[in-house]
Amino acid sequence: MASIAVRDGIEIIACTPHITPGVYNNRGPDIIDAIKRLQIVLDAASIPLQLTCGADAHLAPDLGQGLREGRVPSLGGSRYFLLEPPHHVAPPRLDLAVQDLLDEGYVPVITHPERLSWIEHHYDQIKTMVGAGAWLQITAGSLTGRFGPRPRYWAERMVDEGLTHILATDAHNLRNRAPHLAEGREAVAARLGTEEARRMVLDRPLGILANADPATLSSPNPPRPGLSRHGARARGWMSKLFHVS
Repeated sequence: MASIAVRDGIEIIACTPHITPGVYNNRGPDIIDAIKRLQIVLDAASIPLQLTCGADAHLAPDLGQGLREGRVPSLGGSRYFLLEPPHHVAPPRLDLAVQDLLDEGYVPVITHPERLSWIEHHYDQIKTMVGAGAWLQITAGSLTGRFGPRPRYWAERMVDEGLTHILATDAHNLRNRAPHLAEGREAVAARLGTEEARRMVLDRPLGILANADPATLSSPNPPRPGLSRHGARARGWMSKLFHVS
């Protein structure tokens, strides 16, 4: 997977296993130790890939405490961390939980919202959380149809409407979930231009690793007049329910 990432043009990759209490009981110190050991292996194999830490954290009552104590690692030790909402059930008061984390000084980066099965009926809540200061991370493959037409529709809509901050590979394996990012960058460039595509895959991710104040990083481009026609198409998706972790 590291070799595939390098061939795709990736130089830094965040290793972000799931943290789900009772299911994936990963802990920050163990994740960091595993990353250090893997980095030694990559360096010995002359694979020019730099690893950094993180986790795809699920909602939990003590999530804020876990971040403060290091049980839940943020991205590269920054104020930014990956937040994965439940796939199939909209959690009650998600926006309030996100606001609490923002008030604590963290920036939740909500992962792959385009693949949530409940996004049709809670899209306004997604926009509210972004307006409050949360970030959105879209999976690159969603923009190219790797996950089917429904995630592609929502990924394109969130990109077109200026809600998307960063792209990620969400890689899991060598086959259908390999670390391909360039295809997503090209898809964004075709819609919003090369500058915004670069911001999604380079500038903002580097800003995260530098723990930059989000106010100093450029916000996603607002939709250009006439670019998005998704509002007119959304009705057709209401009857087509679908479904990285």
